[in-house]
Amino acid sequence: MRRTILTAVAALALAISVAAASGAPTSGATARCNDGTYSYSQHRSGTCSHHGGVAIWLTGSTSTVSGATSSTTNSLSGSPPVGVGKTVLLAPRTNTSGCKLGANPDRRCSPGAYYSKLTTTVICASSFRTGPIRNVPDSEKHSVEIEYGLAPKGYGSTMEIDHIVSLELGGSNDIANLYPEKANAHPGYHVKDRLENRLHDLVCDGTMTLRNVQRQIAANWQALYKKVFGVAPAG
Repeated sequence: MRRTILTAVAALALAISVAAASGAPTSGATARCNDGTYSYSQHRSGTCSHHGGVAIWLTGSTSTVSGATSSTTNSLSGSPPVGVGKTVLLAPRTNTSGCKLGANPDRRCSPGAYYSKLTTTVICASSFRTGPIRNVPDSEKHSVEIEYGLAPKGYGSTMEIDHIVSLELGGSNDIANLYPEKANAHPGYHVKDRLENRLHDLVCDGTMTLRNVQRQIAANWQALYKKVFGVAPAG
């Protein structure tokens, strides 16, 4: 009996191995690993850990561009929790390589995006926290780095993959809302953080509308900084 069970288990493992090594995933695959196999894990943590890491996520997401909804398979975007709505791009994403690295994002690659259900009422509530929303896996960060001509690796405190429209302003985890921002870009990400905090206050006290803030910070956050603080950003 024991030998029969072991034989059955071995046969099942072999079948799974053969399916994983095939050129296309079978139904239910959630990720393709760097060694060409497929993972069926329902949780992203640890996926493909013994197969060279995740090459591409196979789970789908829905995004909206300029008000028009389009369902696409976006393997590079962290899956948000239920309740944030759809990702809405602030402009079409027309380029995915050769992106220009600077203090401002290259809008061809990184036009900015927000979640449709993160309204002013939601983000200004005393109970609102960005922690449960933040979900940018390393695979997505590395994809951003590659698009901007950088080596896909960790850069510590010298650079971060930043949200163009910050989460506290209703921003999305979609790759269209991410870009590499150096600490010493003059101005760097510490300066932009100060602007984001101030903008949240201005939205919540009614001085500025959320959608206007999202559009302006995505278009040119340095110009918006000068408008808000009266001086050009420095540091």
